[in-house]
Amino acid sequence: MRDSGLSGKLAVVTGAARGIGAAVVAALAAEGASVVGLDIDGAGVAAVADRLTAGGARVRAATVDVRDAEAVAAAVAGIEDDWGAIEVGVNVAGVLSTTTVVDTDDAAWQRVFDVNTTGVFNLSRSLARRMMPRRRGVLVTVGSNAAGVPRHGMAAYAASKAAATLFTRCLGLELAGFGIRCNVVAPGSTRTPMQQSMWRDPTDEAGVIAGSLALFKPGIPLRRLAEPEDIADAVVFLASDRARHITMAELCVDGGASLHG
Repeated sequence: MRDSGLSGKLAVVTGAARGIGAAVVAALAAEGASVVGLDIDGAGVAAVADRLTAGGARVRAATVDVRDAEAVAAAVAGIEDDWGAIEVGVNVAGVLSTTTVVDTDDAAWQRVFDVNTTGVFNLSRSLARRMMPRRRGVLVTVGSNAAGVPRHGMAAYAASKAAATLFTRCLGLELAGFGIRCNVVAPGSTRTPMQQSMWRDPTDEAGVIAGSLALFKPGIPLRRLAEPEDIADAVVFLASDRARHITMAELCVDGGASLHG
């Protein structure tokens, strides 16, 4: 198999304290990349870094709120001052909203977009400004299959992920001439703290897999939830040289739940 080309490269991952973000950090580090995990949960992301560093990986942690453009830009500048050019950026940080539109207040709507959409903009813009003169780099955004399929009680979340998805693809068009690739991984239901926060009893996992006719939600044809590592593997592929001719693409990793590729 052709080498991934990630060994020795420097990557930055947001939302790295748990779930998909932590799995992406581990997967990139396993490919030989140096990785800086960013998260608003400083203790959580430090624990991830400590665990991986103990195993020989080159990983650091930083406490950053992706909603704060100045803080993100400062973090990117500090990382490059300390470790060199960032060649891979992965947007994973996200928050969930499960209220219906009429029950969603202004603050909840704003919070979801601030993290899920503006956070993607903040990191991507900071990295793009540095990658363009170097004429190399890869950006990957972890979106959601909900960005393309209506979901009951998830209008804010789905809309924020749809915005982040199209933003990333538009950015890919703008950066293609500089040799910089921008792609999206769209997970479905994945065994993460975010997913499990919606469960109320032990049968809920089976319900997610089966789907709900009452809520017009299809189940998962592969009959299993994704694990965070399944999503991380897709991110690593798109970040790697094996995907060197792929940009502006959306890779759906949902076990067939959205009934399209």
